[in-house]
Amino acid sequence: MYHLPFWQRLLITVIAMLFVSWIAGRVWLSILNFPLPSYIGGFVGGLTALPVWEFLKRIRPREA
Repeated sequence: MYHLPFWQRLLITVIAMLFVSWIAGRVWLSILNFPLPSYIGGFVGGLTALPVWEFLKRIRPREA
């Protein structure tokens, strides 16, 4: 039973966190016309990281 290596899961999770935080900031700015506070961006990114990490723990790479 082989899973994705830790560094790959970590990298994908960090990228997902940053991307979702950025998208949330863009949406917030377009709706409310002022920047998203950083603590809310961090909260959104952190909430994104949890399910992404759990999902990636279950993914197995393709075998050649």
